[in-house]
Amino acid sequence: MPLDVHCWPLQLKFKFNARTSRGTYRTKDTHFIKVTDKSSGLFGIGECGPLAGLSLDDRPDFQDKLAAIGKELATVNLPTNSESAFKLAADLAPPEFPSIRFGLEVALLDLINGGERIIYNNAFAAGDQQIPINGLVWMGDTEFMLKQITDKIYDGYDCIKMKIGSLDFDKECDILEYVRRKYFKQDIIVRVDANGAFKPDRALFQLDRLSKFQVHSIEQPVAAGQIDLAQAICQQTPIPIALDEELIGLNTSQERRDVLGYIKPQFIVLKPTLLGGLAATADWIHAAEELGIGWWITSALESNIGLNAIAQFTSSYQTKLHQGLGTGQLYENNVPSPLEAKSGFMQYRKEGSWELQNLESTPEEE
Repeated sequence: MPLDVHCWPLQLKFKFNARTSRGTYRTKDTHFIKVTDKSSGLFGIGECGPLAGLSLDDRPDFQDKLAAIGKELATVNLPTNSESAFKLAADLAPPEFPSIRFGLEVALLDLINGGERIIYNNAFAAGDQQIPINGLVWMGDTEFMLKQITDKIYDGYDCIKMKIGSLDFDKECDILEYVRRKYFKQDIIVRVDANGAFKPDRALFQLDRLSKFQVHSIEQPVAAGQIDLAQAICQQTPIPIALDEELIGLNTSQERRDVLGYIKPQFIVLKPTLLGGLAATADWIHAAEELGIGWWITSALESNIGLNAIAQFTSSYQTKLHQGLGTGQLYENNVPSPLEAKSGFMQYRKEGSWELQNLESTPEEE
């Protein structure tokens, strides 16, 4: 089946300075791959959006590699099912380009399913299922963070995730103390995300202080790549640990099982763009469940194109944990879509529509 492939970039613009312990985001560069069936005119779109300073494919030759893979894709036949789509994406995009593999998977699945942004034909995509999500609280001064928390809870969120590790730790504890004074534990779930900011010699002390505020879990307290330290902390921690960045670069089933079996975290946080796509994420889930480790899925600052795929993938699993999918409201120039984050849930509105006119005005044929 003859295919036409286009790849192009887009700079997403944040509505505010999005601050983490790794730095501040004002813009986010992403790329799209559009695969069109010339015979029918139907097309699928995937998003390839590496995170600067974190993704394996945050590298100078990224656009050249994406263009080369696009040209190769144009020479093959369209897969007929999801299994062959995953295999083709893995064959074309090597492990060191995880976001390209994710984008390929999504574009192919979209096209196979009729080219209407239906990646998984399930209840969520039909508008009949909601996904519980956490409300993300970005770093900033105390007033800014407290306002975000108040706004999220007022909007109906019963789970908030607070970025920590950049402010003075005492001030961050003051914010958590305020939350716990004002809201009962059974009413509001509190997660924190340190993005690896804790120093090895202070990590357990800081975890002990956080435990006073009935924190549900902490993501990646210490920097990735310190596997023995991570193992020790996970065994001694007073609050559950959720590994995040530690998972990046583990590209085989055996590597994933070896690391999880050694560190034994309480949870893992899965970001398909960083981990090599949907098939790789599914393998992580299988490995975690085999070992009795909890998991949830989080977007990695994708536009609504990538977020839609991740949400539909997530909804294909039975889990009651809150997912990290509320990032669609971050950008001034996001792709208008049926996705809606409301009252602590992500949903796909039946009456909504995709508006791709502006998105499609910029692609350049490779």
